[in-house]
Amino acid sequence: MFSHVVTAGIRGITAYKVVVEADVSDGMPCFSMVGYLSSEVREAQDRVRTALRNAGIHLPVKRITVNLAPADQRKDGSGYDLAIASAILCAMNKIDQRKLDGILMLGELHLDGSIHPVKGVLEIVSRASSFGCHTCILPKQNLKEGSVIGDIRVLGAESLSEIIACFDGSASLESCSINIEEIRKRQEKRDMPDFADLKGQRVLRRSAMIAVAGFHNLLMIGPPGSGKSMTARRIPSILPRTTDEEMLEISRIHSVAGTLRREDGLIAVRPFRAPHHTISPAGLAGGGLWPKPGEISLAHRGVLFLDELPEFRTETLEILRQPMEEGSITISRNSGTCHFPASFLLCASMNPCKCGYYPDRNRCRCSAHDIRRYLSHISQPLLDRIDMCVEAEELSYEQLTEPEAGESSAVIRERVEKAMERQRRRYEGTAVRSNSELSMDRIREACSLQEEEDRLLEQIYHRLKLTGRSYLKVLRVARTIADLEGEEKVTCAHIAEAAGYRMPDLRFWGGEW
Repeated sequence: MFSHVVTAGIRGITAYKVVVEADVSDGMPCFSMVGYLSSEVREAQDRVRTALRNAGIHLPVKRITVNLAPADQRKDGSGYDLAIASAILCAMNKIDQRKLDGILMLGELHLDGSIHPVKGVLEIVSRASSFGCHTCILPKQNLKEGSVIGDIRVLGAESLSEIIACFDGSASLESCSINIEEIRKRQEKRDMPDFADLKGQRVLRRSAMIAVAGFHNLLMIGPPGSGKSMTARRIPSILPRTTDEEMLEISRIHSVAGTLRREDGLIAVRPFRAPHHTISPAGLAGGGLWPKPGEISLAHRGVLFLDELPEFRTETLEILRQPMEEGSITISRNSGTCHFPASFLLCASMNPCKCGYYPDRNRCRCSAHDIRRYLSHISQPLLDRIDMCVEAEELSYEQLTEPEAGESSAVIRERVEKAMERQRRRYEGTAVRSNSELSMDRIREACSLQEEEDRLLEQIYHRLKLTGRSYLKVLRVARTIADLEGEEKVTCAHIAEAAGYRMPDLRFWGGEW
């Protein structure tokens, strides 16, 4: 007898419909599976056979054929197990085919018949309606994650025995509802380092606030122990709240990558990713034979922190150029092309030389050649894509021991939220979310520049030898500074401060040693 069950696979971060077809017929006894399958999917026949036996179901001594359609899409992962088992049960007349119509099934089977969690549930459930399904049956551990999507019925099961009992009417499966605001509050309450602990370094504090308020890329340069990493680690405490749309964007990516906390089922705060400098290009950008999201996609709508920037391999850093400009990255393989979102705030820190003490020649023993070679790890095209470059000064004893605490993260975040709200109102109805995304044809309209500001910009352009891209970034940062001060018009003071955040760039990469 023939049967079919709907399930789904993931390509990149996008779900696609898969129909599991099963046929139990007379002939040479065997269990064969077809449909362009990876090794872990082929192994499902052993998992399914043993799980069914341990659930009290013995396969008939007949020819069992299972096909996963469409046959031109490669299937990988263990999420097809439950659908394969259900299709076989239906072909054996253990389940009525009519009861399976409109139901999407997803889950990994263990040999004892228990159903275990899989990746990508949030993305799959969000697209289940477009697959013609009204109900999703998932592993119980994925139930919260699947229940985030409110326009479809989601049920959770722990074992094959529960599935069989559900379809013969002797039991029902569990459902749940989640409160997104409760999840948001719980995640926001998690302890984070506070800016109040940061001593001195008013420039770092100010630049971090501006960078977050406009989602501008930030590079901090300074000697060891000056507070660069300390500043970066406190940035999550001042990040603005996510919108509902951003929560789903972030959660879908982490669901596919398997980094979503199942007890929450949703990521309600902006991610902060800090990969080690030994990371490979594929680890940063995403990839593999069958591409998966990398660190820059896992940092989508959040922060990507690269500590000790010159220690990263040059080929790894150069990968950042396209996503920093376009907000997405495209991975091409023989098997096809995958598009991953990658709109992130890059926060990076570095020493000015290998020993870390240049330009203090009393302590720095690096030659001019050594300094030049160390700084050359950061290419000019990459520097051109960084909006703000600031220098961290070495702390004095008095600054380090001052008893008065600095401005708290709560106060800074309140300013950031107000600045972001001004941007939301200004760009409502457009694709722009923050000042960092402003294009050349919109920037002057957003800044309302007058003749005086134009003259100052011309002087800055020639003196700092700006490129078209860096000129645009100065204007974007100036617009954010004005938003933080509640000003509709960008003034010369705002432009001058924004230009000041290009000076360390000129000093270290445009100077003589």
